[in-house]
Amino acid sequence: MRQALTIAGSDSGGGAGIQADLKSFAAAGVYGTSVITSVTSQNTQGVTDIFNLPLDSIESQIDAIFADFDISCVKTGMLSTAEIIQAVSDRLQNYNVKKLVVDPVMVAKGGSRLLEKNAVNTLVESLIPQAYIITPNIEEGEFLLNCKINNEEDMRKAAKELMRMGSEFVLLKGGHLRSRYAKDILVGTNVELSFSAEKIGSKNTHGTGCTYASSIAAYLAKGFDIEKAVQTAKNYIYEVINSSRNLGIGSGHGPLNHFCYTRSFDSAD
Repeated sequence: MRQALTIAGSDSGGGAGIQADLKSFAAAGVYGTSVITSVTSQNTQGVTDIFNLPLDSIESQIDAIFADFDISCVKTGMLSTAEIIQAVSDRLQNYNVKKLVVDPVMVAKGGSRLLEKNAVNTLVESLIPQAYIITPNIEEGEFLLNCKINNEEDMRKAAKELMRMGSEFVLLKGGHLRSRYAKDILVGTNVELSFSAEKIGSKNTHGTGCTYASSIAAYLAKGFDIEKAVQTAKNYIYEVINSSRNLGIGSGHGPLNHFCYTRSFDSAD
């Protein structure tokens, strides 16, 4: 069985972060391992507290995983400080990780900042150049490039500009643009593709970015090429959002139905 690793923060509400990543791995048929970088006190209404784990704990978790598991792909999510980013970057370089999916998580769905401002340079200089693919959304792309992205043509230009930071591929996600469709742009050397799906009206979208990126990581771990991995993950994220519209979990931005392909029962009957 293929094995993948997520390095990210814990969401006590279970909708995003490590919890969403492991659910996405499982839904794709990949065995998931995890390294927790931060513990957030969080629910569907927002983040109330963040506790960053000591660096030696993060490093020892990574060492433990690579000492015993055959990791085919690594996905990073919430790495909130420059010191955490550098420690993770150094360890992954030490283990010569080839398939690294970097989701540059910056802000939670409720608006809480998950990446310290002084950590952005470390992200750009140390971690992104190691990435096989980075998966920023529009707002993260704007922040990284210090520009505005207003339409699909802006997205194409921005994605190509983001590639100059050193990753092999960039998937710029366009769900935040005002449009009937959520269109994402994938660029790489000799690659420029778009992936589109009709937007679904739902407030239950907590963890969408984490789920999309970790799903891509899972399919890369299974040996899919980049186009097939992104397309399969795009199809999956559409289905989990569509099947989450009436979940009724929490009073804010509700979670996704990660196991929408699996029959579930509402009661013991």
